[in-house]
Amino acid sequence: MQKWYFITGIFLILLSCKEIKKSDYSKEIFKETVNINYAKGFEINKLNGYKIITLHNPWPGTETEFRYALKEKGTTLPTSEKFDAVIEIPVSNIVVTSTTHIPSLEMLHVSESLVGFPNLNYISSEITRKRIDEGKIIELGKNEDINTEVLIDLSPDVVVGFAVDGNNNAFNTIQKTGIPVVYNSDWTETSPLGKAEWIKFFGALFNKEKEADSIFKTIEFQYNSAKKTAAQAVSKPTVLCGAMYKDVWYLPQGNSWTAQFINDANADYLWSDSNGTGSHSLNLESVLEKGRTADFWIGPGQFTSLQQMKDAHNVYKEFDAYKNKQVFSFSSKEGATGGVLFYELAPNRPDLVLKDIIKILHPELLTNYEPFFYTHLE
Repeated sequence: MQKWYFITGIFLILLSCKEIKKSDYSKEIFKETVNINYAKGFEINKLNGYKIITLHNPWPGTETEFRYALKEKGTTLPTSEKFDAVIEIPVSNIVVTSTTHIPSLEMLHVSESLVGFPNLNYISSEITRKRIDEGKIIELGKNEDINTEVLIDLSPDVVVGFAVDGNNNAFNTIQKTGIPVVYNSDWTETSPLGKAEWIKFFGALFNKEKEADSIFKTIEFQYNSAKKTAAQAVSKPTVLCGAMYKDVWYLPQGNSWTAQFINDANADYLWSDSNGTGSHSLNLESVLEKGRTADFWIGPGQFTSLQQMKDAHNVYKEFDAYKNKQVFSFSSKEGATGGVLFYELAPNRPDLVLKDIIKILHPELLTNYEPFFYTHLE
């Protein structure tokens, strides 16, 4: 479950929740704490016989925390009433609600556990699309109007969702049937490696912590190695992002993950001095004044060609990056049913995103690398 990039149709509002106070469990003695080095939204602690996932910041602007107990099948959990959900592990059947959850299941080799998903057309992965075509993953409708009857009939071990606030009754209904519902707030993370580290969340559900840690360490190493390579560049090009929607230009704020990618690629993002982790809403005049001479244009919304951009807004021709054909988009690469691959996989593979941007901005540093997500618009 996004974050500068357009997320359409995938924000899911989950059940009403109670606030858990830290004083309720401050006396618990943890046997082991899983190392979470970048992600701010969760922690995992192990006790004798069970694990606890503590979720922070399930959606922006809240201080609510959730606590989920993960217990081995056949064991008894003391004081289960202290937890927002109790899940038996390892999970055998799961429902997830964001395409960003799919890569974690695949990398952990547990994708066969996925039994349901809302709006299957969003899924791009060839592996998971094959299971959809075989009828092994059931359509659950739309996230904003999920089919609770079908989901309940699937009887998954757990439903993993995400929320923009805590005011929805659909998942409350499901939870009352005995199906545990948990939040995953990977989309609230603002650092590239912070988003990717959420694979450890799924590792805990499937008793695959070691595998999750190993996968993440590889991604972390590749990312940091690419960042060191970018630091060798002799030039620091300027970068423009975003595009117009109606009369407003949306572009990433200075603390967003997109801005961090550009910074780590050793480039000058023109709005890097702005505060915030979301997106700016600016008028055309201000963007034209500041971005007209930008060397590169990365992420021009949903456009997949220069002609398409020109047809939408003739003013795009005024930018040097457009004139010089230095516009690059991730929207060209889609799954079989139209889902954009970037939305699904990029949060899980920031190393590939960074390498793509380095290749665009400093092609001499990665001579043998072919961009994975981005295409050069013609």
